[in-house]
Amino acid sequence: MESHILLCILLLTPAFTSSDFLVTHVRNIKKRNADNDLVVNGIEIYRMKIDSKVTSRFAHNLITSRAVNRGNVHREVFFDVELPKTAFITNFSMTIDGITYPGNIKEKEAAKQQYEKAVSKGQTAGLVKASGRKTEKFTVSVNIAAGSKVTFELTYEELLKRHFGKYEMFIKVKPKQLVKDFEIEVNIFEPQGISELEAEGTFITNDLQNVIKKTFSDKKGHISFKPTLDQQRTCENCSQSLLDGEFTVKYDVKRTTPDNLQIVNGYFVHFFAPTNLPKLPKNVIFIIDVSGSMSGREIEQTREALLKILDDIKEDDHFNFILFGSNVHSWKETLIKATPENLDEARKFVRSIDTEGLTNLYGGIMKGIDMLNAAHEGNFVPKRSASIIIMLTDGQPNVGISNTQDIQTHVKKAIEGKYTLYNLGFGYGVDYNFLEKMALENKGLARRIYPDSDSALQLQGFYDEVSNPMLIDVELNYPENEIADVTKNSFKHFYDGSEIVVAGRFRDINQNSLTVDVKGEGANDALSFTTQQDKEQTAKAFQEQEYIFGDFIERLWAYLTIEQLLEKRIAASGEEKENLTAEALDLSLKYKFVTPLTSMVVTKPEDDENPAEIADKPTEAEARSAPLVAQASPVQYVHSSNPTWYTSVDGDPHFIISVPQKEDAICFNINENPGAVLSLINDPITGITVNGELIGDKKANNDAKVQNTYFGKLGIANKHLDLKVTVTPEKITIQNETEKTTFTWLDSVRLQQEGLTLIINKKKNLVLSMDSSASFVIVLHQVWKKHPLHKDFLGLYTMESHKLSEQTHGLLGQFFHPIDFTILEIHPGADPKKPDATMIFKNKELTVTRGWQKDYRRDPEHGIDIPCWFVHNNGAGLIDGVHTDYIVSSLF
Repeated sequence: MESHILLCILLLTPAFTSSDFLVTHVRNIKKRNADNDLVVNGIEIYRMKIDSKVTSRFAHNLITSRAVNRGNVHREVFFDVELPKTAFITNFSMTIDGITYPGNIKEKEAAKQQYEKAVSKGQTAGLVKASGRKTEKFTVSVNIAAGSKVTFELTYEELLKRHFGKYEMFIKVKPKQLVKDFEIEVNIFEPQGISELEAEGTFITNDLQNVIKKTFSDKKGHISFKPTLDQQRTCENCSQSLLDGEFTVKYDVKRTTPDNLQIVNGYFVHFFAPTNLPKLPKNVIFIIDVSGSMSGREIEQTREALLKILDDIKEDDHFNFILFGSNVHSWKETLIKATPENLDEARKFVRSIDTEGLTNLYGGIMKGIDMLNAAHEGNFVPKRSASIIIMLTDGQPNVGISNTQDIQTHVKKAIEGKYTLYNLGFGYGVDYNFLEKMALENKGLARRIYPDSDSALQLQGFYDEVSNPMLIDVELNYPENEIADVTKNSFKHFYDGSEIVVAGRFRDINQNSLTVDVKGEGANDALSFTTQQDKEQTAKAFQEQEYIFGDFIERLWAYLTIEQLLEKRIAASGEEKENLTAEALDLSLKYKFVTPLTSMVVTKPEDDENPAEIADKPTEAEARSAPLVAQASPVQYVHSSNPTWYTSVDGDPHFIISVPQKEDAICFNINENPGAVLSLINDPITGITVNGELIGDKKANNDAKVQNTYFGKLGIANKHLDLKVTVTPEKITIQNETEKTTFTWLDSVRLQQEGLTLIINKKKNLVLSMDSSASFVIVLHQVWKKHPLHKDFLGLYTMESHKLSEQTHGLLGQFFHPIDFTILEIHPGADPKKPDATMIFKNKELTVTRGWQKDYRRDPEHGIDIPCWFVHNNGAGLIDGVHTDYIVSSLF
């Protein structure tokens, strides 16, 4: 029998790291062998190395890990690697006892079909998933016999991007055990010459500082890091490794001319990064979401970032702030010059920014575009200046025009290519697909701002990248009769410290030279010059052959072309998208890159101990949108298109608990009699409670062991405000001390009053938030009125649960706090499509089953499948106590 690993690696629009790996380790399930601190769970990893060759910014990385089973029984060895999101895997292989099992790159659907045979037998799955802001983790395991050795080799390639004047290689080091022979080696070759080279590590102690060896001269640079066993220890005689953190290599090249052109084997690459240019004045509109969901930490961090940004704005710049909640208002009616007096006034305005209402994103962005148009038409800003729109939002539009496709159309028509739009999505509640597509359509990009203690620094860091435009409307023109398949060669802005890279193919492979015309608009005048290069000049520069890996410029061209084709797909549709997909797929297969369109199949030993593995990598829009988990099914991983982490209860009733740090989910059902009222959320600090009353079918189903029940009534209250909201499939009632208001599901309502924001989307769902706390989405499920069995019922989804206190409890509320679990011993279950496993949770072993539950927020009729680990017997062992502890006397 053949078993396969199916791996899918994603490419994202610009990221700033260049290489990152998490070395092989063995999962510490059993007690460490105290007799030998090199052996963990019977496995010794005796050699691991990352060998990186960088030639003309293009990095070719080989990660090698060698392990031996020192035990007397079969053992499972894990190979974990964290790769940069911008990387393409090009090869993976395992060598066991001298036999190599290579990987083959295939079109994703073809690989899937090959994989289905193994999966149909109920075999388990591997995983590639987002593991952080910069990286994605690739994991594979193999079961090897006692005394056997295994060698893992993974190769990946990427183009290093230049930011703030340096190229950066980022390596995450975390072996999790001592390794006899551990080494990082980086060799850099740059024909222009290396001007500076540095290396540092977050885990580097004073003793380890001298272990980093760094040399460079002229075109060559070399970095090595090879600690001894004793240098790896956290303390003398300790068996724990202190190698845990980030290892970073940074460098730049000499620049005697504004650009550099290289020609090798019928392909060229053109690097453009002029220096010492005067900075262009810029016109910046900051469009800030101040809806209720931005309250608390988010708006505080936004204010903090804006105040620091104001310190960096130059006096020649013009700027303004536009705030959008339910309404839209601006600091000033027009763009204002950044004089010291105006900046002081702006700081006072920023300190006063507060949250209110819903999300009129359309109104905010259109006001910003109109303001820029008026400034240019009225000559209120310099003719030679860069105009930029930076929008920050944490949610989705729900006031004014809320259809995202309509917003995209209006925005593109209004901007008309004149300005660059950057969309920053704060947290996981945003529709990242929408933000990214709209930005790309308007010559910008989208960036996720991660909700963390450094969110303000993330915002400021992004501004720093775009704060110093040097040129606008840059074009690099190549002779059309000589050059084909040129990558993107027209750029709205060139920023200080960055670099423009263009590659292409010669129509005549024997052509010896190339002439390029470069044009752009600077602060004082137009920039225009001509560059010429011939093959002999490049060949002379590349005499050091030991630094060259294959046809690297051709591979650089293919990498850049695929990256840009995938980016264009985001904003494309119909036939155009099909053509872009076909072109990117062809190149991915030809150059053996694992991209979102291809998969790698690796044949493992023909042994039942080594089941098939499958994994898909998410796009950034999916990277934090839903649990990305292993799924032993002929269907590949099911990714929810839903863009936020949440907890929910819906259906009969099934509970879904997202576990963000695991990028996974746990689910369970509660089986209780109709009429029972369950405590779902109870926060004694904020005073918010949510209870739900169960209803049954119209008549009992005699064939069913347990009668189906659903939530037919939900009660949401804020005790501090004496506010109660009752929701049934028929009506919504809001009651406080003095009045009572009732709506039906036939109403379209947008209500805002003290302590309450309510939106009713006619016959679909309602969105409710109380006192800037968590938000709730209640979905209406309607069945045919004459249905002989079923009744209408409700589903509850909790968003932004972090805004509730740590004392929150209830069937849902207890999971608003961080939880952790480990999945072990995945094996076939009763259903071949749903394997069983052992879950370790709070030191308890639970038997769980891989399954799916439905998320009905976007599609109340059909729902979206969410893969999760199902805990049996009313969540026994998962929930605190037993489920009957959560039965309460009434809704309030």
